[in-house]
Amino acid sequence: MYKNVSLSDQIFEKLEEDILFGVYPKGEILTEMKLSETLGVSRTPVREALKMLEQEHLIEDCGKGMLVLGITLEDAMNIYEIRKRIEGLAAARCAVTATEEQLQELKDAVDLQEFYVSRSDSGKIKEQDTLFHDLIYKYSGSAVFYDTLIPLHRKIQKFRKTSIEQKSRANESVAEHKRILDALLSRDALRAEKEMNEHVEKAQFRLADTFNIKTGKDTADV
Repeated sequence: MYKNVSLSDQIFEKLEEDILFGVYPKGEILTEMKLSETLGVSRTPVREALKMLEQEHLIEDCGKGMLVLGITLEDAMNIYEIRKRIEGLAAARCAVTATEEQLQELKDAVDLQEFYVSRSDSGKIKEQDTLFHDLIYKYSGSAVFYDTLIPLHRKIQKFRKTSIEQKSRANESVAEHKRILDALLSRDALRAEKEMNEHVEKAQFRLADTFNIKTGKDTADV
């Protein structure tokens, strides 16, 4: 399920992060030649990375190069809608399939997240938040869940960062992670699914509140 990271994969990850965080804003045109010069690599891995970005619908060919599309707020809300329907299933599987050592890794991630919240270290908070979710996807035992959820979670990192930077919301997230973790440690698949679904839904509500948009039945109107 996991493979060595090639140069084109590394370039893809770098460009994806730069697009998601606005280094390359929506509307900018990327070219193989310019990126090759900027990154100090040949055009071949850049070309391969751009193809991957196009498959992720983060860029599109505009004739003069690749036009940056990025992730809109509406895209983020739609991603939360998808996560609400499948992330709980991954947590339920994790409760059944994860080893004791793997559950300890999850506990360590939550403990560290709580520690960094007390220090108001938003970068480390996001890092541990990401790790907690990634480990659940990984230890669900399903490559399908992992391959589906990892890119979705990564694509909304800019919006997650906005929420995490508010300490009250970071505290809420840790409390929700603790409830998910307790269900996982208890091997309670149904409760793990319920707690995860509620966590993702609350995260969506926090995002909506931050940007003053509608949720629930009105989400499609964002």
